[in-house]
Amino acid sequence: MLTRFSTSLATYARLASRRTRLVLLAGVGALALAGCAQPWQQFHAGDDAQAVIARFGPPAEVYNLPDGGKRLMWPTQPMGETTTAADIDADGKVVNVRQVLQPNEFYRAEIGKWTRTDVLVNFGRPVETSYFPLMKKEAWTYRYLEDNVWYMLYSFYFDDQGILRLTQKTPDPLHDPDRRSLF
Repeated sequence: MLTRFSTSLATYARLASRRTRLVLLAGVGALALAGCAQPWQQFHAGDDAQAVIARFGPPAEVYNLPDGGKRLMWPTQPMGETTTAADIDADGKVVNVRQVLQPNEFYRAEIGKWTRTDVLVNFGRPVETSYFPLMKKEAWTYRYLEDNVWYMLYSFYFDDQGILRLTQKTPDPLHDPDRRSLF
C-alpha cells in the first residue's frame, strides 16, 4: 500500500511540475509577445508631440499637411525598410503614429492624381531615383518588408509633369544571395 501511495504521490508531483512549467512557459510567451509591440504603437491620438520626439529623437524629415498640421518622419533608409511617421495637429497633439512603408499605405496612392509632392509627404525621401528615357518616366523607389518577411522594393513612376502614372513592387536584390553584386 505504501508503494502505491508513493507512486501516486510521485505521479502527482510530476503532473504538478509539468503544469507549473506550462504555466510559466505561457507567461514567458505572453511577456515576449507584449515586448514585440512596435515603437510607433506606444502613442495614441491626443498625446503631446514632444513625447514622440523624446522617444524617436529629432525627425529627419518634416512636411506641412493641408490641415495646418505637420508630418514628422524617422526613416531607416537607405538600408532599412521602415519609416515611422507621426501626424501632429496644429495644436501640437498626436493624430497618429505609424509605419508608412507598407503595402496598405502604398496602395492609397492614386494613379493619375498623386504628384511627386504627395508621394514625398506620404513616404518621405526615396532610397533611389531613376529616369527611364524611353518610358519618359522618373521612378522613386523605397525599400520595405512585405508581410514582415519579404524584402521588397516599391517604385512610383511619374510622367514629365510629375503625375503618378504607375507603381511596381519587386524583390529587393540587396537581400537576394544570388544577386547581391547588383547593388
